[in-house]
Amino acid sequence: MDRPGAKNEIRETRILASKLSLAAEATGIAGKRLEQTKKVAYNFSMKQIILGALAHVDAGKTTLSESLLYQSNQIRKRGRVDHQDTFLDYDDQERSRGITIFLKQAMFPWKQTEFTLLDTPGHIDFSAEMERTLQVLDYAIVLISGIDGVQAHTHTIWKLLETYHVPAFVFVNKMDIAYDDAAALMTSLQTQLDPRIIDFTQVDTQMENIAMQRDDLLESYLEQGTLTPSQIQSAVADRSLFPCYFGSALKADGVEALLDGLDAYTAMKRYPETFGARVYKVSRDRQGTRLTHVKITGGLLKAKQVLDNGEKVDQLRLYSGEQFTMVNEVQAGQVCCLKGPMKLGIHDGLGFEQPARTPVLSACLSYSLIPPAGCDPFALYRQLKQLEEEDPQLHLQFHAPTQEIRIQIMGSVQIEILKQLIASRFHLDVEFDEGKINYKETICAPVEGVGHYEPLRHYAEVHLLLEPLPPGSGVQVTSDCPVDWLALPWQKMVLNCLDEIEVPGVLTGSPITDIKITLIAGKAHVKHTEGGDFRQATLRALRQGLRRTTCQLLEPVYQFRMELPAGQLSRALFDLERMQAQSSITQNQTDTVVLEGTAPVSKMRNYQTELTAYTHGLGRLVCTFQGYQPCAEQQALIEAIGYDCDGDLDFPADSVFCSHGAGFLVRYDEVEEHMHIEAQWHPQKTETIDSGYHHNRYTVDDAELKRVMERTHKPKEKVAVRAPVKRTEIPEHIEIQRQKPKTKCLLVDGYNMIHSWSELVPLAQEDLSAARDQLIQLLSSFQGTRTGILILVFDAYQVKDNPGSIQKLHNLYVVYTKTSQTADSYIEKATHQLADEFEVTVATSDGMEQLIIMGQGAMRLSSRELEAQVQQLRHQHRKQERENLEPHRPLKELKTLLSDPEDDQ
Repeated sequence: MDRPGAKNEIRETRILASKLSLAAEATGIAGKRLEQTKKVAYNFSMKQIILGALAHVDAGKTTLSESLLYQSNQIRKRGRVDHQDTFLDYDDQERSRGITIFLKQAMFPWKQTEFTLLDTPGHIDFSAEMERTLQVLDYAIVLISGIDGVQAHTHTIWKLLETYHVPAFVFVNKMDIAYDDAAALMTSLQTQLDPRIIDFTQVDTQMENIAMQRDDLLESYLEQGTLTPSQIQSAVADRSLFPCYFGSALKADGVEALLDGLDAYTAMKRYPETFGARVYKVSRDRQGTRLTHVKITGGLLKAKQVLDNGEKVDQLRLYSGEQFTMVNEVQAGQVCCLKGPMKLGIHDGLGFEQPARTPVLSACLSYSLIPPAGCDPFALYRQLKQLEEEDPQLHLQFHAPTQEIRIQIMGSVQIEILKQLIASRFHLDVEFDEGKINYKETICAPVEGVGHYEPLRHYAEVHLLLEPLPPGSGVQVTSDCPVDWLALPWQKMVLNCLDEIEVPGVLTGSPITDIKITLIAGKAHVKHTEGGDFRQATLRALRQGLRRTTCQLLEPVYQFRMELPAGQLSRALFDLERMQAQSSITQNQTDTVVLEGTAPVSKMRNYQTELTAYTHGLGRLVCTFQGYQPCAEQQALIEAIGYDCDGDLDFPADSVFCSHGAGFLVRYDEVEEHMHIEAQWHPQKTETIDSGYHHNRYTVDDAELKRVMERTHKPKEKVAVRAPVKRTEIPEHIEIQRQKPKTKCLLVDGYNMIHSWSELVPLAQEDLSAARDQLIQLLSSFQGTRTGILILVFDAYQVKDNPGSIQKLHNLYVVYTKTSQTADSYIEKATHQLADEFEVTVATSDGMEQLIIMGQGAMRLSSRELEAQVQQLRHQHRKQERENLEPHRPLKELKTLLSDPEDDQ
């Protein structure tokens, strides 16, 4: 018989068991989520390696990435490209096209190493994205198809790895369906790619070959009979050898051996404790949030940290595929995404890191974007700048007169991707024209370029040394100008201008390249120089140098690989000769011939269609951009493009100088006759030091400076050649008419004195009006001991609707300038107008003003010298008798003599 309450106990027990079961299930779910989080987050106790996957398209790179993640238990199922379910290619366009378009990352552990895999695009059109990744890689896996072997793009990848000094492992894929065995493929790799590639499938049997790659390894091998893993690590890290593995990524054959090799023969870099980071990618998530991808190269980065540019890091994200985990800090040697910063761009550096080098790869074709009807081109251009943030190699340009948007693109596939991307992100259907070739220009000989910018109240002069560099060097900018000539902030402004602005050449208006630009001299003015002045002077100096030397037009070149039926070989050779190509037969089988070489892009860009037609679809052409070479048809292209370098008002080669208070234009070939700084580079003295230029240091007195200014600013007179004159005897008695001496006139810059004299500076800080009255009293007393007239000029240019005035106070004249007229400009014009009748002296400590008035024939007097004279005379209590004192001019006469200087401006 059941005891009382037994049924209730059973029911409560069941309810409790049910709750426990639900709790256990929830705990299991939480545990799985925690496990997933561990898979995404870094394991700081393990060796950290940033690994890149690089390959020619269709080599099986995405399939290998799936196998690496599957073998390391990061995914439950290996996806396939043809099934459109791969872990990393999750973008809709990537899955529909079956290619990797955007850089992705995934994290996976293997034994003692935590790997961060960066999966790069393999298609040639997106190779710029691949190159940007190389600057943050520790090691790379280069995939090569066992069917196709070494392709043209494989050579490009290998050269880039050498340029960025990235150690590499090689994985030969698709061995299950390859025609050749591992031995034959290894021979091909060592012959076509690099002899230091060594088969690591059976590493113990390769010790002798490994030891032969470096002297210290050979010595150790001869002594010990073997090599340690750390020694092999060292050889791999400094690119003395490249381990090679064979297998099939689709069938997971050889993948585990590759993982073991990556764990055993990679070494984590040592990073400094000081913070540093490098930006290598900018992207946006599905919500449109801007993400900045960086590698930490030193120290530590924390969430909520304020960066060098003043922006704050809101979030630190660690991505694996499309999923991410937020963390509080990231250590050196790791990559992460920053949410928050909006100004950081690709190639920027943080902390001690400097901006990255100029990319090697660039587009050789530019296209005009055709917006839909009714679309504002400029508004569309501003929207498209978002895409340029993510891919700087697009080089978006907006030509205002024609309302044209131009964009640089590497190929037809990239065009299709861009069209779909613009449609999905901005809901606009755009088209592109047929495109044109991107040419470049360089120089053939060194030259010094001079730029002078001196309209009224502005001043800057810049001297640049331009030197040719080897092909592929790009534009290098540096400074060798003493800081006592030009202050460091002004020098930085010049260098930033050269870095930021793409200056066109003078032949076709194409960008310049392979040039070293060195700032060797410059000059600023304490009061009148502004930042924009040095921008103007720098651009004019660069263009003036280009106009004065011999320039060369460069055209882009393809490296091609052409595969076609043997029966069509003669036709192909004839076409290649017509295209001015350099080629050779690399494979000659019974039915198929392979040609490889180089050809101008302008000749070969549309040849694939022609090849397909005459080979009935059996011909295959793969082209890779190789670089630039001198254009064979330069003159014809220059005439066809029709660029007017003198008519390009945005980039002038002429300089602006100042004379009599007004600016005037000087042609580029006449600048040396007017410039204020002597030429620094002398070709005839190139044997003395480095580039052949030197710095001259000297001082001049007022008389010498006056002669220089007169020679510089006054127009030159033609000197007539006269016949020799016979010597005649001089009469004993001759009357000499002496020229009457000119009346002295002292022009004083009032506020310059107030802010310079020790007695007036503290008074001006309390009451400027009182300081002005005190200066008038001091100069009135001073004028009482000298001859001539004294004119005291005060700025009133900021007083609204001020007509200006001239007042006579005691024994001097006080001038208040009118609105928008400075004391400098008034004194310049007054000096010019008074110079014929008066011996003019100008009192000012403004260095540039002193130079200008010297050019007008006046003498200079610094504020310190005038103060000393006034102080000396103040202590003399006796009046001196003066003879031949010039009577004071009536105010009306002086006003007539001093006509409004502003009228001549």
